[in-house]
Amino acid sequence: MNANRIVLEAIALRTCIEAVYNRMKVTLAPHILYTRHNELYVDAVTVDRDGRTPREVKLGTFKLSGLTGLTRVDRGFAREPIFDPGDSRYAGVTLFAIS
Repeated sequence: MNANRIVLEAIALRTCIEAVYNRMKVTLAPHILYTRHNELYVDAVTVDRDGRTPREVKLGTFKLSGLTGLTRVDRGFAREPIFDPGDSRYAGVTLFAIS
């Protein structure tokens, strides 16, 4: 399945995605898909990194082409308050975001 479609479905259904990023297995809660310099990016909260929960909740930026072995998993998530879809960096480049 196409990586774009996997991320779009995960955002729409508020389900996590799993992938390998920088040689680490990550579980992400994707909040927005957008473009920057003609490349696709997803901002997501890292739920799990190599089997460990991060110490703090933060929104990370991931280049979609850098997420390998991307799959959607049956693990729901809630929108994090740290996500602001009205942030100026998303203006005019947002493809899809959770509401």
